[in-house]
Amino acid sequence: MAEERPGTWYGFGFCGFGQALGSGRGRQVHSPEPLWTPVAGVDICRVSASWSYTACLTRGGRLELSGSASGAVGGCRDAWASEALLVLLRSRPGPGAELQGWAPGSVLRGEPLWSQTVESEAAGEHGSGGEAGARALPLLPSASAYVSPRPPFCRPLAPGFRARRLELGAEHVLLLDAAGQVFSWGGGRHGQLGHGTLEAELEPRLLEALQGLPMAEVAAGGWHSVCVSETGDLYVWGWNESGQLALPTRGLAEDGKPVGGEATGLPEEGSEVRAAGGEDGAPTPFIAVQPFPALLDLPQGSEAAHASCGSRHTAVVTRKYGQLGHKDTTSLDHPCRVEFFRDKQLPVEAVTCGPWNTYVYTVERRKS
Repeated sequence: MAEERPGTWYGFGFCGFGQALGSGRGRQVHSPEPLWTPVAGVDICRVSASWSYTACLTRGGRLELSGSASGAVGGCRDAWASEALLVLLRSRPGPGAELQGWAPGSVLRGEPLWSQTVESEAAGEHGSGGEAGARALPLLPSASAYVSPRPPFCRPLAPGFRARRLELGAEHVLLLDAAGQVFSWGGGRHGQLGHGTLEAELEPRLLEALQGLPMAEVAAGGWHSVCVSETGDLYVWGWNESGQLALPTRGLAEDGKPVGGEATGLPEEGSEVRAAGGEDGAPTPFIAVQPFPALLDLPQGSEAAHASCGSRHTAVVTRKYGQLGHKDTTSLDHPCRVEFFRDKQLPVEAVTCGPWNTYVYTVERRKS
């Protein structure tokens, strides 16, 4: 954040392993609750969540793990959690910083699985946790490589790439460069690469559908992708099995759930569209796979500011009060605002999704 203001992290969703989420009680938190921490009053600046554990980083550089992995360590600048690997960027004596890869179950004791030194200038480019869009792990501070949860753990990017942000899905990678262009590669069997096919890409490939539209953020879910343009437009593509793209999905319709997402230009050639009878007898299109970016209309003409993806859900912060997270376990295939933050007049500054949960950072309103 450009300006430090007092704020609070809220969490909701799955917490069956005891990971920090809301009050920390029960297997699920249905409505946003202030994030529980072992030490009251700590100022959390970044949250990174995997399926079974959560890593919380304070502005003082202390990292706290909760859930299936536990432990705490100081001197941290950034952290990135996955089931296979916990990556830390830590201060070290003298110039520069140290990048460390740990087994999540190690309780942060002993020696890391691997480590490497990061140059001082590059290490200083990582933003603080609340700064949306700041360069952060898994993209390395040098922006010339990224961290993977599977060997090889450090993977170089092609020379000449000016990476600004990098996101990892279950099988694919999204990269946003300094010019606002989006590249993708990896597995594509659910259309998550956005190139109009279900084929894999071994090397970074420019999303031609978005060429000439500068993007401000990218987010990768398990098998779906989202990006936010500099003008606040929201684009979605990939798997829509659970309505994570906010497009009509068969599974929710058959369960009697509302079907109401809208996206311009849908359906188009290349989409996997299925139809069933609607209330008036006319076919209702269902989008199972959306293999190229679709512009999604948010309610009331809202403009998107930030986005994050879980395995099968998406959270968006609008330039007013964008939210997600409801008091029940209903799946939705259309955008729906979380009234909690609006009712309490809590401006949302950032959002980050774990595979099955969501964390939201709110700030205090400025006094007039």
